Amino acid sequence: MTSFAERCGIHDAAREQALVQTAAAIEASGAELVRFTWCDVHGVLRGKTLVASAAAAAMRDGVGLVSTLLLKDTSDRTAFKVFEPGGAADLPGFEFASNVMLVADPASWQELPWTESTGWLRAQPYMQDGTPVELDTRRVLQRALDRLAAAGYGMKCGLEVEFHIYRIEDTAAQLDPERAAWPGLPPRVSMIHPGYNMLADGWYDMAEQPLRIVQRTAQAMGLPLLSLEVEFGPSQVEAVFNVTDALTAADNMVTFRNAVRQALLREGYHATFMCRPPFPNIMSSGWHLHQSLVDLKTGANAFRRDMPAAGSVPASAQYTLSALGEHYLAGLLRHARGMAVFCTPTANGFGRFRPNALAPQAVLWGRDNRGAMLRVVGDCGDGGTRIENRIGEPAANPYLYLAAQIHAGLDGIEQQLAAPPATDSPYGGTHEMLPTSLGAALDALKADDVLCEAFGRPFVNYYERLKRAELDRFEAAEDKDDFQRREYFSRF
Repeated sequence: MTSFAERCGIHDAAREQALVQTAAAIEASGAELVRFTWCDVHGVLRGKTLVASAAAAAMRDGVGLVSTLLLKDTSDRTAFKVFEPGGAADLPGFEFASNVMLVADPASWQELPWTESTGWLRAQPYMQDGTPVELDTRRVLQRALDRLAAAGYGMKCGLEVEFHIYRIEDTAAQLDPERAAWPGLPPRVSMIHPGYNMLADGWYDMAEQPLRIVQRTAQAMGLPLLSLEVEFGPSQVEAVFNVTDALTAADNMVTFRNAVRQALLREGYHATFMCRPPFPNIMSSGWHLHQSLVDLKTGANAFRRDMPAAGSVPASAQYTLSALGEHYLAGLLRHARGMAVFCTPTANGFGRFRPNALAPQAVLWGRDNRGAMLRVVGDCGDGGTRIENRIGEPAANPYLYLAAQIHAGLDGIEQQLAAPPATDSPYGGTHEMLPTSLGAALDALKADDVLCEAFGRPFVNYYERLKRAELDRFEAAEDKDDFQRREYFSRF
């Protein structure tokens, strides 16, 4: 009998071999449970846990998952009225909370280092007729990468991720059934270092115990961790990862966030990738995305330039970047406002865009300038020449963040756009400003025809529906701090 994976058109001899090898690895590891996991639109892993003996069959025939999990806003409320006539008219196959099927990649098997006899498999959803679920954000990035490959390029990414770790002092309120709410309270916490002494070795030593958990978890999961640092804000830290291809980088970000939160929780710590935790005197966390294109034929960095272009000056893009690099840079600038909601998707994250805060405020680029939205890093002849986008918050869905870069940059390449001179005053002058609220960012996306067409109007409409539901509740909340405490700090 034909398996579901075969009906999806993804099961071939190579996948069968990988499946057999993974089934053997599961048995040899002594695993008792296998989590079939999928990354939702908010970057959070969901899925089902099967006993190990059922894993091989599930890799062939899929695992049923209620389709409304794709329709949830950040509070886990379903934003589409699937039980009402026409409530899911724009989403065929999602009516009445019907099933989608998770199909796992056998090659993604990983044993989990923080829990006993358990492993993960990464899965993606398919409709019951075997067609891909086009709303799946990993598939959105895969389509963007296909478009980039058709132009002859691949994408390399390096990750710098700021986040906060707190010590859990009390879970009484969070777990009190009399105080249960939707969404619920986070635990009561204290800091792991007092902050305002960036890269201080003494503060690192104070925070070493939870950072060791982060280090060991990341390395056990095969992530290319380079460094762990004490950031400027109270209880704020940063993790830096080596460069990989774009899809691997996005997968790694999903793995990192979900793995370290679970591993730290078991040891009495609360990690949050929320941009601005709901406490006084905190510092915002950003996710700085380093990116470059590579020529698929030669493997060379397509942004690299050996000598400054004739007639260029240090403020010129082609003083350092190739012509293609300048076009890509200009595309990121042209679509900065439209892409902002994919890079900073929460109502909380827009509080980061303020002057003199090592965060962007305006649509500008600079040469090794950490106040600019886009920072060009590298010199002529440097194989590591790249563009760092500093617009992202660490809670962003990695697949959407990276896809937005590709579509914006490709438009710059296709239109051969020219970049303005580099800024030497990122917080001064009268420049185009980044959106300062979730609502403004959604409006900017809808006004960006190029990005809407690249992502697909149906996806943009779907995404906007989810984010508007979140925004409506945020604007209606009398206590904005309490909303963010429950909505973001507790869950992200």
